[in-house]
Amino acid sequence: MVTPADGGCFCGAVRYRLSQEPLTLYACHCTDCQRHTGGSFALFMVVPRDGLEVLQGEPSRYAVTFPNGLEKYGRFCPRCGSVLWGEPVKFPQIVTVRPGTLDVTSGLAPIAHIWTRSAQPWVAIPTGTLRFETQPEDWMALVTAWQRRARNAGG
Repeated sequence: MVTPADGGCFCGAVRYRLSQEPLTLYACHCTDCQRHTGGSFALFMVVPRDGLEVLQGEPSRYAVTFPNGLEKYGRFCPRCGSVLWGEPVKFPQIVTVRPGTLDVTSGLAPIAHIWTRSAQPWVAIPTGTLRFETQPEDWMALVTAWQRRARNAGG
C-alpha cells in the first residue's frame, strides 16, 4: 500500500488519511465480527494511531460492552453509519482501520485469517495465508508475515 492513502465513509461526510504504512491486514471470522458487519467476516488493517488523520467531518464514537466484560470502541460516520476504524482498549497506540473504506483497495489482501473455527463453511481461505482457529497467541506473527510479504513483493 502506498501512503498517504485517503479514505472515508459511504456518504462522504467523513474523510481520513493514512500517513503511515499498515502494520498488518487480517480477516476475522468470529461471530461478533459477523454480527457487527452483517457479513461472513471483517477486515482489519492495523495502523499506528498517529498515522491516522481526520480530514473532514467528525466521526462519532461507538462503545460496546459484551456480557463477559470485554469492551470495544471505534469510530463511525454519524450520517451514514459506516464503521471506519476500531480503537483497541489494550493497544491505544494503534487503530484498526476498515480497509474497505479506503479510496483504493486493489491489491489489499489479508495476511491472516483468525477465528477460522467460526468461518462460514463456504468461505475459501487462500493458500499461503496464516490461519488461526481462534485468537493468535502472538500478534507479532501477523506483523512479521506482512513485512515479509512486502519485502518479497519489492515494497
